[in-house]
Amino acid sequence: MMLRSAVQRLAMQEDLNFLLTNRIPRHALTRFMGWFSKIENPVVSSASIALWRFFCDVDLTDAPEKRFRSLHAAFTRPLKPGARVVDADPAIVASPCDAIVGAHGRVKDGQAYQIKGLEYSLAELLGDAATAAAFADGWFVTLRLTAGMYHRFHAPHDLTVECVRYISGDRWNVNPVALKRIEKLYCRNERAPIIARLDAGGARIALVPVAAVLVASIRLPFLDSEKPVRDGGAGVRPVSARFAKGEEMGWFEHGSTIVVLSPPDCPPVALEQGAQIRMGQPLMRVSRNNDPD
Repeated sequence: MMLRSAVQRLAMQEDLNFLLTNRIPRHALTRFMGWFSKIENPVVSSASIALWRFFCDVDLTDAPEKRFRSLHAAFTRPLKPGARVVDADPAIVASPCDAIVGAHGRVKDGQAYQIKGLEYSLAELLGDAATAAAFADGWFVTLRLTAGMYHRFHAPHDLTVECVRYISGDRWNVNPVALKRIEKLYCRNERAPIIARLDAGGARIALVPVAAVLVASIRLPFLDSEKPVRDGGAGVRPVSARFAKGEEMGWFEHGSTIVVLSPPDCPPVALEQGAQIRMGQPLMRVSRNNDPD
């Protein structure tokens, strides 16, 4: 425990943290992690999972199994039944994932902020100005999934996915240290904006999974059950996929970030930056103006 505490203290030194997690061959290391994590040799998997648990705060109490055939299987573990309670209130848009709440608030003139003093354009984040216009003067919430968290994400409400846009990009770390140093970080990294309409009144919502260093892929089985989203190439993928609130939509193959965007009449509930939130807990509230007749 003393060694782990010492390592964690070193990692909290911002300059060293940024150097170790960003000034590295990010793409090559991410490709290596994608390959290495899938090795199913018992010795390799046991050692790599032990190292992962040493460096990260990993809680496996909500996993249906405690032994994994590979590090990848541990990263992408499902939940055991009943491990999360999804808020059933139709006026509530639930958190799509376990996360740490990051920057959140009102979209102003098409801009959101990644950290105080640094803004980014929704048109750039989403890869399309017309799509971004639906969220002008709306709301945003940033959800950061750390390396030890549950990595799957779920439908925040009863909804229908209308399209997915894949945008190739970099693999900067998405932790607070990097957010202070890299302008428009979310717009630089690989991402796959998911545009959907809520059943409650047809309000449009966006979930933007953003990849990061060591995130070998973003998986969206409703697009392709076998391949990561990047294998389909850049561009828009029209789709009509309906999800019930709380139903699994996809996963990261490591920790990363989801930016949630909503229209003006779908504001966040009271959220505290830096607080942990679990999948299914209240995130936003649908205005009564959006309630179906």
